[in-house]
Amino acid sequence: MSEDKNISKNPQQPEEQEIDLIELAQKVWAQRKLVFKVCGIALVVGLVVAFSIPKEYATSVTLAPETKGKASGGNMGALAAMAGINLGSSTGEDALSPELYPNIVSSTPFLIELFDVQVKDQKGEVNTTLYDYLYDYQKAPWWGTITSAPFKVLGWVVSLFKDKPQEEGSGKVDPFMLTKEEAAIADALGKRLAVSVDKKTGVTTLSVTMQDPLISATLTDTVMKRLQNYITDYRTNKARHDLQFTEKLYQEAKTNYYEAQQKYAHYMDGNQNIILRSVRAEQERLQNEMNLMYGVYNQVAQQLQMAKAKVQEITPVYTVVQPATVPLKPAKPNKIMILIGFVFLAGVGSVGWILFVKDLIKGWKQQTEK
Repeated sequence: MSEDKNISKNPQQPEEQEIDLIELAQKVWAQRKLVFKVCGIALVVGLVVAFSIPKEYATSVTLAPETKGKASGGNMGALAAMAGINLGSSTGEDALSPELYPNIVSSTPFLIELFDVQVKDQKGEVNTTLYDYLYDYQKAPWWGTITSAPFKVLGWVVSLFKDKPQEEGSGKVDPFMLTKEEAAIADALGKRLAVSVDKKTGVTTLSVTMQDPLISATLTDTVMKRLQNYITDYRTNKARHDLQFTEKLYQEAKTNYYEAQQKYAHYMDGNQNIILRSVRAEQERLQNEMNLMYGVYNQVAQQLQMAKAKVQEITPVYTVVQPATVPLKPAKPNKIMILIGFVFLAGVGSVGWILFVKDLIKGWKQQTEK
């Protein structure tokens, strides 16, 4: 009997739920004026917020990596083998992988080097360094000024009771000891730079967001070149040191050879038509020394040429797939999405008030009156 009762109750559940949904819809429809009014207010507020947020322009560049086959350096290796020189294997993995590029761009030394970059806005009203532009010319929403006003007043009052000796700096930024202002500018600049790397293809995308389109494009091009120089310096660092050392050895070998050659020539000029064995022995010794110096000089000269070739070989080549161009449309804010978000939240909030909150408040008042 109990099973029959349960079976008879189950079919009624969907009907009850349907009736409840209809009642809820009727309840909301009865209060539709309130919903429309709240959504209208939200639309106005959303318009104010959307037009109060400063425009941001984004510029992106795309770099394609240099492709290297398994037999990288094969031509140079064959040429070096002919000269009896071993360039070493360059098939090992590079310590500076593309996945580290975002860390490089966001590092404090890299950001500080950008402080002195000269920027000029599209209207021609700003022509200063990037540091001064971020410090003096950044626009902010009006509510940011209102919310930060109490903290500024509090800081000003506290500063009246503090003895703060003003130290004159040298004008140079010390990455080891940044001031609060310098650290804030570096942090703000780091948030405006973004680097993404495709792990499969190795394609690197660099984007910069600024409040002026021309500054955005200029800074993107500058950051791209600085990143390329950083990677090039890193990868060719050892080869360039080897080249400098080889050049030093070359100059020493050249000097020693010229000195030995001069000694031999002077000795031969001063001992012509002399058949003494001691003279001939000294002649042979000087000649052997000259030949030895020439052999060393010749070998180091070959090594110097190969060292120059190696620096050129390992210097990375970057293909700019998408260069920096001045953006025509702002990337932020998305006014349409802001309006939709405000209206949606207002609609959901008003419906929730009508269905749940209003009844809860009424029930609570009735209980308190009793």
